Amino acid sequence: MKALALLIGYITLTWGALTTSGIVLDKKTNKPICDAIVISDSKEYRTDCNGTFIIPQSKSIGIRAIGYDRKFYVSGGKMYLNRFIPKALYLSSFGATNGKIMSNAKQIIQNTEVNALVIDIKMDRGQIAFKTDNPIANKIGAQDLILFKDIKKFVADLHKEGIYVIARIVSFKDTPYVTAHPEMGVHTNDGSLFKDKEGLYWIDASHKEPRAYILSIASEVAASGFDEIQFDYVRFPDRKGIKFAVENTQAERVKAISGFLEEARRVLLPYNVFLSADIFGYVSWNDADIDIGQRVDALSPYVDYLSPMLYPSGFHMGIPGHPNPVQANYEIVKQSLDQALKKSGTSPMAYRPWLQAFRDYAFDRRIYGAQEISDQIRGCDDFGSCGWILWNPRNVYTQQGLK
Repeated sequence: MKALALLIGYITLTWGALTTSGIVLDKKTNKPICDAIVISDSKEYRTDCNGTFIIPQSKSIGIRAIGYDRKFYVSGGKMYLNRFIPKALYLSSFGATNGKIMSNAKQIIQNTEVNALVIDIKMDRGQIAFKTDNPIANKIGAQDLILFKDIKKFVADLHKEGIYVIARIVSFKDTPYVTAHPEMGVHTNDGSLFKDKEGLYWIDASHKEPRAYILSIASEVAASGFDEIQFDYVRFPDRKGIKFAVENTQAERVKAISGFLEEARRVLLPYNVFLSADIFGYVSWNDADIDIGQRVDALSPYVDYLSPMLYPSGFHMGIPGHPNPVQANYEIVKQSLDQALKKSGTSPMAYRPWLQAFRDYAFDRRIYGAQEISDQIRGCDDFGSCGWILWNPRNVYTQQGLK
């Protein structure tokens, strides 16, 4: 084989006028990759079952495929991707910029199967953790807490250590934005602004105006080199007695949330970045949207990965045959993913769930240690998901339960 040129993300290539086709192959097996994504001139194309693609004449392309790294190798018109399954720890912006916490995370990465990090960038309280050029963010006070002094260098340094980096973007829970633009917020039936249990405001996802703000931040993050953009709180609040700019029906709610993700995919196309969305665990078990606008079949076409939050402590009603979920950690994960797959009709590789790495708060208060964590991971492995993400809100992790 000729020497391979290593390329990352969306790269300008000088192919000449005749380069309108190519083939995408698995670098290890040399087998074609079906349904790989090819980005050219901000348009998306797919490879066929022979791994081939035909695109209009272009000098710049991006390649990615679920279950593979974003790096690709080029030789004689052929593109090679390396298989890659992200297994991640979650870090808040505070944790990611804390030397002790980040050092512990890197030590776990060095000594276990963990190879990725999910890092808060647009945070739960609406703060944006890096210096943004977005004028709205500066005007509404979303830049009061800048934790990442050089976000591009931060990501580049993690890449040098072989770490896959996912940016978590909290979407519609945003107190600064709603405080500045109350007409864009979720309201109660009496007309006042809705506040959740934390006292935070939510953007009404049926409004189109705030989407430009959220996606502008996501675009800056993608341009900073992150491998994946993960949208969290991409839903309506799970509360009764609230109203939106559109009729509060399942059809309108699902249309708003899927419409946002469809727009996100279009806006972020030039960056050839993976897209994912977090969904409630019980969404996997329901054909309806459980009043929040999330339905597996409606959202999966617009993201590369769905990430259901499969924390057993959050399954307050259990699942069929398992009324006490903290005693059924494997079953919660495996069976919830099975149910989701039936609804999406995609591939197990299109899922990367959140797993519980924090103490139970709803049942017997057990500490989630080696057995509980390994049982959840085994559920992912048996299902065939594209990895998993461990969640501990305090960013406290050990090597227990990890290979």
